[in-house]
Amino acid sequence: MISKNEARKILDYDIVDILDLLKKINIQRSSHEITYSKNVFLPLTHICQNNCGYCTFKQTPEDASYILMNEDETKNLLTQAQKYNCTEALYTFGENADTNNYVKAKLDEYGYETMVDYLYHLCEVTLNKYNILPHTNMGIIDYDDLYKLSQVNASMGLMLETTNRKLLKTIVHKDSPGKDPKKRLNYIENAGKLNIPFTTGLLLGIGESKDDHIDSLFEIRKLQDKYGHIQEIILQNFKPKKGIAMEDHPEPEIVDLIKIVIVAKLLFNDVSIQIPPNLNRQLLPIFITTGADDVGGISPVTEDFVNPDAPWPEINEIQKQVESLNYTLKERLPVYDKYIDRKYLSKKVYDKALKLQKKI
Repeated sequence: MISKNEARKILDYDIVDILDLLKKINIQRSSHEITYSKNVFLPLTHICQNNCGYCTFKQTPEDASYILMNEDETKNLLTQAQKYNCTEALYTFGENADTNNYVKAKLDEYGYETMVDYLYHLCEVTLNKYNILPHTNMGIIDYDDLYKLSQVNASMGLMLETTNRKLLKTIVHKDSPGKDPKKRLNYIENAGKLNIPFTTGLLLGIGESKDDHIDSLFEIRKLQDKYGHIQEIILQNFKPKKGIAMEDHPEPEIVDLIKIVIVAKLLFNDVSIQIPPNLNRQLLPIFITTGADDVGGISPVTEDFVNPDAPWPEINEIQKQVESLNYTLKERLPVYDKYIDRKYLSKKVYDKALKLQKKI
């Protein structure tokens, strides 16, 4: 563990100090395994109440290719995923999508009142009919709905992104009520109270400062110390994309990203640090040496609908990069091994997780 002052100083280190830390991190590593999960990405709807300046996921009802995936479409993707031995069904959609009248109409057509009700059913289908575990990231929902979904999910997630509330008044989040850091921290805490294995993280390079990076990581650390439910922290670098409001916004410097990964690794020796491989295709070995030990979900079936212009690398490609460092690439489930426990999982999810754990 490091203090806040120590963490802040690291972000200003020169190359000699950084190299000393890299040596320390790699000597103290308990494992030389780099993990990933094999998933299918299921974006049930692209409708969302938020309008973030960096987002390409959200679509308006007028522009959307579909309003809400139906059950048959979902099952078709799950069937394909099972053929490829995927073990994670990543369910995601826009926050509060069911406040939109078009989505409401589709839910009514399918026989459901809310997105939570519909998602619960789909997760049940996933558990009952496929050798796949659901993982859900759907934005902020209330405590009771979170509990309901915890009964049919192996893990859940929500990016904190940043604790900088000033961004709520800028192009980044000015039209995104769900991106209030207080709301997001409260949601992550509710997941802790419910013992939900949880993935969170930071979005780097959207206008936040170095102090914001430290504050954000330490807020997550507080919740981890209190509840112990955070299995993974994603450090996702902003990438400008054509057509977004922040199209001309610069992406973060590589050296700054390296330092943030180092700080996260020193601060979270009990949590996996993930670097998205499709956003850092050629730099993955560098981030592994700085402390990253997970490359997240990779799909042989679907694209990354959040970053559609950044294709998934082939698993063989990642394996070569990992092995070039004398590390080993290992497949994992969407719930990390230490959380495959009845404290964290409902009986139905626990039984399926144990079964799949033996297969990978």
